[in-house]
Amino acid sequence: MTVFLQLQVFINAGILLGYVSNFAFSKLPANLSWRFMLGIGAIPSVFLAMMVLAMPESPRWLVLQGRLGDAKRVLDKTSDSKEESQARLADIKEAAGIPQECNDDVVQMTKKSHGEGVWRELLLHPTPSVRHILVCAIGIHFFQQASGIDAVVLYSPRIFEKAGIKSDTDKLLATVAVGFVKTIFILVATFLLDRIGRRPLLLSSVAGMVFSLATLGFSLTIIDHSHERLTWAVALCIAMVLLYVATFSIGMGPITWVYSSEIFPLRLRAQGASMGVAVNRVTSGVISTTFISLYKGITIGGAFFLFAAIAAVAWTFFFTCLPETQGRTLEDMEILFGHFIKWRSALKEAKLKDANAKAKANANGAETQSKAQIQLPTSSVAITSA
Repeated sequence: MTVFLQLQVFINAGILLGYVSNFAFSKLPANLSWRFMLGIGAIPSVFLAMMVLAMPESPRWLVLQGRLGDAKRVLDKTSDSKEESQARLADIKEAAGIPQECNDDVVQMTKKSHGEGVWRELLLHPTPSVRHILVCAIGIHFFQQASGIDAVVLYSPRIFEKAGIKSDTDKLLATVAVGFVKTIFILVATFLLDRIGRRPLLLSSVAGMVFSLATLGFSLTIIDHSHERLTWAVALCIAMVLLYVATFSIGMGPITWVYSSEIFPLRLRAQGASMGVAVNRVTSGVISTTFISLYKGITIGGAFFLFAAIAAVAWTFFFTCLPETQGRTLEDMEILFGHFIKWRSALKEAKLKDANAKAKANANGAETQSKAQIQLPTSSVAITSA
């Protein structure tokens, strides 16, 4: 989970730096400003390429190649503790079919096709739990992008222009504020995610997105039909854009990646997570390339009413189909998933069985202890008589 949150923090910090650099370079002549805005992105790309050269292979791939020693060294460096490293290695070995007692640095792996049986289990013959997991993973990735985050992040200057802000400097400053709020609330999410849980934070986040998108659509519609500048409506638009990115960043943004990565069984995680990411990126591309055509067709306010409606559908989907996964083991996932909207009753039944099993074990323990106490005086009498 820490890796995904760090990824979100760095991505949003990069977006913020992009906004700040755009504002800085906007003071240059027009024939130079856009070239610097575009070219400055090459600098971090060079550093990233150099860092990739020193990046180790993933432990899972190393284990599949039979390189257990290398996988163990990578896990020792990337885990919080020795115990976590050993647990993760044990899970990977189990998924790869390697006996737990095998501790050789290099083992001979049987040759098999890449991802053999995984796609069949995911798509052709999924179990009820795998089908539920796949629907949840694809659904959360789809709704993350379909609710319009890239439209706001990429086209915020146009949104502010439609709201009535005409100065280029003011539009860029407002855009910097969007990046700043987005980054700050991602940092807040890193502290709340394990304290509050995935499900409550996700539902609260999406509810805030529905409210802010609907209010933004309302204020933009009012401005669109007004023949004079409405200061309150302009301020409301700016406030709702900032509220939208804040509520997105505190829940929907990071939880999508955390949740979809932890619900798949280890043997299906790579392919299952890749399907979710593919849906995420395709939906992002569609929203990004069609937003201008969309708001020209149904007005800018109508576009955000549409995003609000999609977010409302997302909230309903999350509430009915996505169980809480905080602190759950992979064994628990088999119970939580596989029942779709009936996962609550399945969880209650599982808890009831656990309670009955514990009560039975306690009763058996008490009975054994009682028998031992009855036998003790008898033995004492026999010893006295002797």
